[in-house]
Amino acid sequence: MLLRSLGTGVSGLKNFQTYLDVIGNNISNVSTTGFKKGRVNFEDIFSSDLQGSTTNKNAIQIGLGSQASSIDNILTDGVVNPTGNPYDLAINGEGYFAVSDGTNTYYTRAGDFKLNSAGTGLVNSQGLTLVLDTTNRDHNTFQDLASFTVDSNGVINGVTTAGANVNLGTVQLTTFSNPAGLEKVGNSLYQATQGSGTMSNNPAANGQGKVVQNSLEGSNVDLTDEMTALIEAQRAYQANARTVTTADQILQELVQLKR
Repeated sequence: MLLRSLGTGVSGLKNFQTYLDVIGNNISNVSTTGFKKGRVNFEDIFSSDLQGSTTNKNAIQIGLGSQASSIDNILTDGVVNPTGNPYDLAINGEGYFAVSDGTNTYYTRAGDFKLNSAGTGLVNSQGLTLVLDTTNRDHNTFQDLASFTVDSNGVINGVTTAGANVNLGTVQLTTFSNPAGLEKVGNSLYQATQGSGTMSNNPAANGQGKVVQNSLEGSNVDLTDEMTALIEAQRAYQANARTVTTADQILQELVQLKR
């Protein structure tokens, strides 16, 4: 019986250590562009049956602790902050920018782009190229442009130094039927998985969102919520540690009964 309480307390310690890890990661990314916070969900572990249920009598069960059932990505939009940089893009909606290294495609909400070394496209901080729909493209370089704009539908229109209006393609936004199933791979990038479901690049898809130029989406971490959760996790960790300590003290008393 006492070993059961020790195991229960230890399971709580492990769970709230995970909880603290997630909270700490959220807080550390409070200023990360396009970051989506995590949330831990817990569930109880299978109970030990001391007596099965019978007619007019309920079963007698003792729980064996808890475990982390999932860590979800909370995908609410962050605040869109103006930057004045024409290469900065934000998404107001559910879509993701698609970026590629030439072989693999990744997805991100971080729109801090810049020109590549050839001046023919936009790349992110890791040098991955922003994927564009080039169906209506009639110009393939930014170098001879006096200015360019990206409208809410992602269409990139430029004006050359000679005064000609040109089309440089359309920013491709991608949506997923279950975006919470995307896998984080670091550098504010996600990979599609079986769990992320059906992928769509249809500009008319509901919730795909609008592109906002000269802006970046901030993290959706709320420090007030995280600090409250931090206090809750700390107190729960202390309470589980007290469970282990109390069980240990009782075991010590049993050992000393023979003396």
